[in-house]
Amino acid sequence: MSQSFGKRSALANAQEVAPSASDMTRTTVAPPRPVDAVPQRAERSLDVPSPEKHVAPKSVSSESAAEYIDLKKEIFGALIETINITELGQLDLPVARREVGGVVSEILAAKRAVLSSREQTELTEEICNDVLGYGPLEPLLARDDISDIMVNGTNLIYIEVGGRVEQTNIRFRDNEQLLNICQRIVSQVGRRLDESSPICDARLPDGSRVNVIAPPLAIDGPSLTIRRFKKDKLTLDQLVGFGSITPEGAEILKIIGRVRCNVLISGGTGSGKTTLLNCLTKYVDSDERIVTCEDSAELQLQQPHVVRLETRPANVEGTGEVTMRDLVKNCLRMRPERIIVGEVRGPEAFDLLQAMNTGHDGSMGTLHANTPREALSRLGAMITMGGYELPSQTIQEMAVSSIDVIIQAARLRDGSRRITHVTEVLGMEGDVPILQDIFVYKMLGEDENGRIVGQHQSTGIGRPAFWDRARYFGEEDRLSRALEAATKSN
Repeated sequence: MSQSFGKRSALANAQEVAPSASDMTRTTVAPPRPVDAVPQRAERSLDVPSPEKHVAPKSVSSESAAEYIDLKKEIFGALIETINITELGQLDLPVARREVGGVVSEILAAKRAVLSSREQTELTEEICNDVLGYGPLEPLLARDDISDIMVNGTNLIYIEVGGRVEQTNIRFRDNEQLLNICQRIVSQVGRRLDESSPICDARLPDGSRVNVIAPPLAIDGPSLTIRRFKKDKLTLDQLVGFGSITPEGAEILKIIGRVRCNVLISGGTGSGKTTLLNCLTKYVDSDERIVTCEDSAELQLQQPHVVRLETRPANVEGTGEVTMRDLVKNCLRMRPERIIVGEVRGPEAFDLLQAMNTGHDGSMGTLHANTPREALSRLGAMITMGGYELPSQTIQEMAVSSIDVIIQAARLRDGSRRITHVTEVLGMEGDVPILQDIFVYKMLGEDENGRIVGQHQSTGIGRPAFWDRARYFGEEDRLSRALEAATKSN
């Protein structure tokens, strides 16, 4: 081991439970966290139901589980006293794991622990996860088939696989370990989690979205939710393969993305709104300048000319907050050709509609609503809640004149995701918005396996309201063929 890594010259004291640290500089990994707060993993015998099942070391029977945990705690304590955490945090992850593994091996030798090579490897892996990773969550984060990880306290951890939610056997040692993992995650993006700020949105280095809510708001201990995204960027053609939309419907969506329609993607939680937004952006011309505004950066735009903006919470003194509305207002000064808001959830709806109405055609956003008509109503409610003293009809007229197309996504009860409506916004009749469906999804029942059986149907619209826009971009013939094919496929 190199001395620059901060290793002690001797491990004679490693046989003790807590070696002396008088000759060590106890420092922390950036962002600052107390070294004693580095979390420990639950025992390996608590596995995850998966094809690649993590099993406990053979020596860890039900009778010796307590001894194994005690041994792990002793080695972990000796490791913390032996290494320099600051220097460790500056190394690349593979190098840091090798360094930690080497120190653990020396500690085991000094303690004369009787472990097989496999048991020693698994113990070293657990301790590396404690020091460098996310503890018990590491095996879950390593799986590509998991779309959501939901931690409901220390003993209840659920995952979503293939649209189905199932419980795992993973456990945290206690609330302190879980809270330390949560703090490590949020600190990586410059945010904090404590009693004065118990709610936090963050992201993992791979782009996964994270939400944490801690006591006193979470009564039964910290609650952690991780929304994961596939490493490979999905396309509309892949959504066709999944049955989310027909080939003809996908072709129409490609044209909508290309001809700079103002699009609002509506749907419930987990319905695939962000995925669909990412898919639509693939068909934006590469020379267009796009500015994105998000609470927690998760969009994976497929264009080269993109500026990504992210909100910032207030600091410990209660100052420095940058809201979504601040970002949307500022991006208007950045010469955007399209503005994309990751999720519209507050008074920034007013600024987004203003942008759509003032030359930023092709802007997009997502919103939580159950139907296209409800999406328009929710926009009006958000603007009203922002303190704008405008008549409701004026707000509705602004929304109707700004938005061209509403795409409704839904997560059905069998876990499948479907695009249920592609709807045009035509105008107002009195104080009621006029909507026109181009595509709808009709549920016909379910099969013997409980899977929803349905069909996407064209409403027979031969000339949608964005026809002139499609002609301007040279997509008139392509749109005509897609609509004709959709009508014939009914």
